[in-house]
Amino acid sequence: MVAENEVAKHVVESAYRVHTQLGPGLLESVYEQVMAYELTSRGLTVRRQQLVPVMYDNIRMATGFRVDLMVEDLVIVEIKSVLEPAPVHFKQLLTYLRLSDRRLGLMLNFGGATMKPGIRRVVNGLYARPDVGAQSAAS
Repeated sequence: MVAENEVAKHVVESAYRVHTQLGPGLLESVYEQVMAYELTSRGLTVRRQQLVPVMYDNIRMATGFRVDLMVEDLVIVEIKSVLEPAPVHFKQLLTYLRLSDRRLGLMLNFGGATMKPGIRRVVNGLYARPDVGAQSAAS
């Protein structure tokens, strides 16, 4: 996950910069646009509101889901601007990762007074690798 972690580092640094400059409480669409600008200015490829199709029974469904930001086609970034994200937001991001076959997602909540508690990593397939978590998964 080296490439994903390098991308995530840029996303986190950008989130801190954006939150410091703009503060909390703006619309999610504002943070999305500014984050896309910030990440692009760092030389990263960013797609906003990228449609990800859903496959079901080997059929590609016309309706899928949209991720707020797809960075370097590796990391999904979901942006929130709420006091406290609901547990369903994390489950939703994990589902997005699973259905898009990505491993790393970041939930960024710009609603708090500081950015640190608003950054959450969500990892897909952490225990799918035989060298990671094999004992705890088998127990």
